Amino acid sequence: MSTERRAPLDRRRVADTALRLLNETGLDGLTLRAIARELDVKAPALYWHFKDKQALLDEMATEMYRRMTAGVVLDPADTWQERLLRANRGLRTALLAYRDGAKVFSGSRFTGTEHAPAMESHLQVFTAAGFTLPQAVDAARTANMYTIGFVTEEQGVRPLPGELREGYDLAERTRRLADFPLAAEAGRFLFDHYDEQFEEGLAVIVAGIGARYGIG
Repeated sequence: MSTERRAPLDRRRVADTALRLLNETGLDGLTLRAIARELDVKAPALYWHFKDKQALLDEMATEMYRRMTAGVVLDPADTWQERLLRANRGLRTALLAYRDGAKVFSGSRFTGTEHAPAMESHLQVFTAAGFTLPQAVDAARTANMYTIGFVTEEQGVRPLPGELREGYDLAERTRRLADFPLAAEAGRFLFDHYDEQFEEGLAVIVAGIGARYGIG
């Protein structure tokens, strides 16, 4: 038995193990039973720490956030545009590190307050630029939801970087849609070049926020 397996069981160790297994099984295959087996404990032992799978997902999302922000220094001199771009590029990178990472993160509730300093800093940047607090929240939420939704769709095609889900053959899609040339050609903009897709969409979001609230 390894030293890791003999270590005391706590919430963070369970979440660490779950995140490691996530890349092997995906979210659908991630069960408390499988996690318990990996930790060499009985499944009921996990219920001392998590009442159900959603509680575990909340802790996993929190741990993902901890890792995403570890060592990150926020520059108070950022413009609101720079801050929005940095935050959402960082979020996408973090989510892509895990199979179904966006699904785990989506709808989860942070279990600690580690997110509060960055949130406070983001809102300070926005309000200093002239946004009201509700406008700042709406702007940040819109970009955040765009990023999570984008990565959810991206991981539906490429579960992990370099991995292609079966059924996404662009040449075959083009052949099947031969009678619809625009729809056929759109495939290469929908199911490939995700970095460029993401950046273009994020740029549209940022421009739209500025236009909506009249803040440059």
